[in-house]
Amino acid sequence: VLLNTNHVSSGINAEYGRHGKRFDHDEKLRKKAARSSHKLSMKAKKLHGLKAKMFNKKRHAEKIQMKKAIKMHEEKQTKARDAENVQEGAVPAYLLDRETQTRAKVLSNMVKQKRKEKAGKWTVPIPKVKAVGEDEVFKVLATGKRKKKSWKRMVTKVTYVGEEFTRKPPKYERFIRPMALRFKKAHVTHPELKATFCLPMIGVKKNPNSPMYTQLGVITKGTVIEVNVSELGLVTTGGKVVWGKYAQVTNHPENDGCINAVLLV
Repeated sequence: VLLNTNHVSSGINAEYGRHGKRFDHDEKLRKKAARSSHKLSMKAKKLHGLKAKMFNKKRHAEKIQMKKAIKMHEEKQTKARDAENVQEGAVPAYLLDRETQTRAKVLSNMVKQKRKEKAGKWTVPIPKVKAVGEDEVFKVLATGKRKKKSWKRMVTKVTYVGEEFTRKPPKYERFIRPMALRFKKAHVTHPELKATFCLPMIGVKKNPNSPMYTQLGVITKGTVIEVNVSELGLVTTGGKVVWGKYAQVTNHPENDGCINAVLLV
């Protein structure tokens, strides 16, 4: 039976839209991608005959492409022949390589910048933070008639949930984020203006401790949050009003009862 893959993927996306994803969905995908190389090597060992030939040919082509891409990114400088500055007359062999070439830097800065953003690395006020373990962030809740089940967790740190957030039915909710620890605003300091503003939050961009904390919206010291800066009146070089900007949390919100952050300019 042939399946239309586009139809299947659109159905999956619709399901995500209706019911959302598991909190460890991205982590599971990352682990699956990490394990895929082991699976491929196992497959390569077990295959034989024509199937093995076809498989190895495909893998060989993929590896060549990957090595080319890596080499291109690692390259610092590139050599190019200069067609204009050609000397008249005979040139000694040892000078042939010297004059007729120009050096230029490879323009892979944009690619590197994108990779940095994907990894979630910025120049931030607090580059290193103390690790926060799961035993500190989550409190185990015993459930069931005889309190024998212990799959529920209560988040003990400050969290951010979106405006349209609706809780799951309490019976099926794995991660409980208490109302008292849900914050919507942050005190953001602009480093150049030397002024602090109380700004509404848009989301949690990156918690350095764990991707799971990022998905749950847990805010600890060093977390990069996105804030709405439209009321500051910041404008881009093109004349457009800046709406959202990143800021890094500089305090322990669960101890202070407020979120203090520095705007990443």
